[in-house]
Amino acid sequence: MRKLALVIGALSLAAPALAQDKAPQADPAHMTETVKMLSSDAFGGRSPGTPGEDQTVAYLVKRLKAMGLQPGGPNGQWTQTVPMVHTQVGSDGTMGISADGKPIALDQGDNINVTTVQPTQRITIDKAPLVFVGYGVDAPEAKWDDYKGVDLHGKVAVFLVNDPDFAAKDGEDAKGRFGDRRMTYYGRWTYKFEEAARRGAAAALIIHDTDAAGYGWSTVSASNGENYDIVRSADEKTVPLQGWIRGDLAKQMFSAAGLDLAKLRVAARSADFHPVTLTGESFSADLPVTSKTIKSSNVLAKISGTQHPDETIMFGAHWDAYGRGKPDAEGNTIRRGANDDGLGVAAVLELARMFKSQPRPDRSLVFALWTGEERGLLGSEYYAVHPVYPLSKTVADLTFDILQTAGPAKNVVLVGKGNSSLDKDLEQFASTQGRTVVPETFTERGLFFRADHFSVVKRGVPSLLLMALGGPPDLVQGGTEKGQAWLDAYMKCYHQTCDAWTPDWNLKGAAQDVDLFYDIGNKLANSREWPKWRPDFSFAKIRQKTADQRNN
Repeated sequence: MRKLALVIGALSLAAPALAQDKAPQADPAHMTETVKMLSSDAFGGRSPGTPGEDQTVAYLVKRLKAMGLQPGGPNGQWTQTVPMVHTQVGSDGTMGISADGKPIALDQGDNINVTTVQPTQRITIDKAPLVFVGYGVDAPEAKWDDYKGVDLHGKVAVFLVNDPDFAAKDGEDAKGRFGDRRMTYYGRWTYKFEEAARRGAAAALIIHDTDAAGYGWSTVSASNGENYDIVRSADEKTVPLQGWIRGDLAKQMFSAAGLDLAKLRVAARSADFHPVTLTGESFSADLPVTSKTIKSSNVLAKISGTQHPDETIMFGAHWDAYGRGKPDAEGNTIRRGANDDGLGVAAVLELARMFKSQPRPDRSLVFALWTGEERGLLGSEYYAVHPVYPLSKTVADLTFDILQTAGPAKNVVLVGKGNSSLDKDLEQFASTQGRTVVPETFTERGLFFRADHFSVVKRGVPSLLLMALGGPPDLVQGGTEKGQAWLDAYMKCYHQTCDAWTPDWNLKGAAQDVDLFYDIGNKLANSREWPKWRPDFSFAKIRQKTADQRNN
């Protein structure tokens, strides 16, 4: 502990006095030291509710104190307590599918991966019918209903991932109904599980497809039966058992019921689609569950504004990673989360240092380091339900979640480009760096819904997300070819033990992104500007409902 304390003290990284007419710049060396610390053995993969969380929160608070920031949590605290349910499906349970009396083997982590978010000791499902509900979308505004009144109580809902128009061809009903290749919230697994719960399903299983999901099976199975959720009220429904099945298992299941999954995928792209029961098949499970309630923490710090302290600009990243998992080929078990999102945390801390080196702005700045992102945006969701600062007067949220480590770039890949007026600010300051803003390449991955900013987006707060998974950086040295090579290599380590710091990291490009958010935040913090969503954006109407609070 003494050694850790000494390192923390050394990492206070007090900034030298800067000329006030010159904007401070992000320092890659500072960011490197932060990442090396957060991804070290002592932090154990930073899983909520573990000793790794205790180390992480203590480290972050000490860093923020050393910079001279104020505590930003409730009642003058550095943290906001986030009550969570932590569950672990036991390895000694049984699961199986019976097809006309013949078993189809299910192997947790191999061809199926299930978890629960319910605080229970056992999940028992006895011969529940399986019902294919297409994409599981109920969207009146798109005149789309995959359920057609089917009763899912006591049944297992089986879904396709993504939106109905993800693979739609010209002339098919689904074409253009949602976002084409750009995923909407209806395509996210979170929505599908929520909808299954609302309809009383005993279980919900999503058929994995790498292209449609945006990640491979190794990412899906990384949970190893573990899950988290925020503590919910009794009237908030969750599905008892939720998870994914591999595509080859799904094909076997449908074939055993006399169904052609490939043809049903096409049928599910029609507005006339009706749910299909897998006749003669049933799903059974008898799974022990370890369940406990834990108290995790969001870490919050602030710089109070001089003129409009009740108006806030928020900068965010998540401190949590996946903790320990199965040994890899070298025997490593710690999923260190060096980039995801240790580097994002480093970026937020660097912003805090930069802003603290300058005169206090007119509006307040909040630096948020969230828990539970990897478990479903839990820390930021809890904050959005229990905001410390009114969301109606939160000017904007600027979030980092995975930055590229391959050096300076000529472009900025913006996830969710075109959603708000913040794009113009980003373009303005990117141009001063000689960079252009480009839209994400992989719009089908739904990245805009997969980071902590989305928790406040759903409540109307305009946001920007910088996430390197959106597309290849156009590197100053090597162009997009080398940028794509970097991205391909990183994706092999996404949520794996190899997401670790290495000496070949070049954080000059990540520092460029930090400087962009500094410039945008500084502009917003010293103006009366209120960013706006484009009028037809999904959550623009929610923001509009509180317009009178900002006009005053």
